[in-house]
Amino acid sequence: MTAEGVAKPRPPRPDVRLDDGPMAPVECSACGACVEVRKSSWDQTSIQWHADALARCEERNNPLPRTERPNRNAFLGCGKLKESVREAAVRGRIEIQDEDPLKINPEGHK
Repeated sequence: MTAEGVAKPRPPRPDVRLDDGPMAPVECSACGACVEVRKSSWDQTSIQWHADALARCEERNNPLPRTERPNRNAFLGCGKLKESVREAAVRGRIEIQDEDPLKINPEGHK
């Protein structure tokens, strides 16, 4: 508190989310776009797109017509990239931060 009774602003907290699980590169099996990925759990994925990946992604460059998208302005994601990320996680090429096992393993791996 200042002498006038006004609270001093706090400095911003450092972002430490990537300290224990940094992003890892994943390449799309369809177009070769390379993005950075972090999987917090089997259900949650963070993807960082870069300019070169944006330019290469076929689904991003040829999206569904606006009238066929739930949010007409949003790109909901690339289905082929989603498959590539899941494959990388199942194969152990990217780390999953949550220690819970994959709920359904279609390939029968333990």
